[in-house]
Amino acid sequence: MYVVAQGEIIRRVQMTNEASYQDALDKLNGALYRYKADPAFEQHSSDRDQVLDRYGKVFSRENLPDLIEEDFRSFLLIENNHHWEGIHRHGSKLCADMDYLQQELSSFIYGDNPIADRFDQALAKLRGFGKATATPILLVARPDDYGIWNSVSEEFLKRLGVWPNFQRGAKPGEKYAQINQVLTRLRDDLEIDFWTLDNLWWWLDENEPEKAEKYTSLSMGDNQSFGIERHLHDFLRDNWDKTELGQEWVLYSEPEDQEAGYEYPTGVGRIDLLARHRERPEWLIIELKRNQSTDETVGQVLRYIGWIKRNLAQKDEKVKGLIIAHDPTDALLYALDAIAELDVELQRYEVEFKLNTVALDMD
Repeated sequence: MYVVAQGEIIRRVQMTNEASYQDALDKLNGALYRYKADPAFEQHSSDRDQVLDRYGKVFSRENLPDLIEEDFRSFLLIENNHHWEGIHRHGSKLCADMDYLQQELSSFIYGDNPIADRFDQALAKLRGFGKATATPILLVARPDDYGIWNSVSEEFLKRLGVWPNFQRGAKPGEKYAQINQVLTRLRDDLEIDFWTLDNLWWWLDENEPEKAEKYTSLSMGDNQSFGIERHLHDFLRDNWDKTELGQEWVLYSEPEDQEAGYEYPTGVGRIDLLARHRERPEWLIIELKRNQSTDETVGQVLRYIGWIKRNLAQKDEKVKGLIIAHDPTDALLYALDAIAELDVELQRYEVEFKLNTVALDMD
């Protein structure tokens, strides 16, 4: 009886997973139709052909032994790869020993071991090498075999309900092998390539109705504030240990991504910054209030708290929220007062400009 019951449970789970996949596929087919009607689609396709032609040669099996720093660093720049922003940040670490980088990239891309093993080995041996850098290299070197794993693709796979269920303690390589199976199936069923599939995630991200409406309604002053908060977001990540928050909290990290806490992908959006307390069993969700309404900001933080409680935090771990705003409104203060028991705090940031007289040195 137990075996039969267990088999029935497994069968029902498989049916549920398949139903989720078919639902996701229907949604993506509709999105792909709209994406192809966008003038940007042709430009993205042209970019793909240029990048694959240029860097496919750079990372080919024949040319990798002669890889030079200039070519490697150029690929990491958004103006050259036309797609992946921010992966240049660890270029100096990766290029510290070019002979070593050549050797490890050759093993990573073209080794005989399964991709799960090669992925883990590369992440362990190359400083600054995470999923967001590793998988674009795989794609341009072997465009028929490997898809992209980064915060954007992860978020949409979770949103669509097709994110794999990993065994507890799964290594990054195991995770990527399963993720790539899902990406491969989506690519085949949508009849597109991995590059276009990854572009589809980004197109969806930029063209969500609420996001598009928010961007198009920004005034000049709003745009300036939005830009400052974007810089503040990056500043907090890059200087975390020097901030007051960094004294008590550490940015969340994962083996495949030491900066996983920056724009951490959930099934309900990307958290601006996710941190864990250095001593206590607590999580901190940090959200910068950009040009959102009070309801949007508070609702977003509460959704993230719920998601972290259900998916990452242990039963005995507390999950807190922190909203950082430049000019908190009374509406925001009243809203936070009403949910005081949920432990969502507010901090205000200030921007200081200092002007110094500059004179021509005549000596």
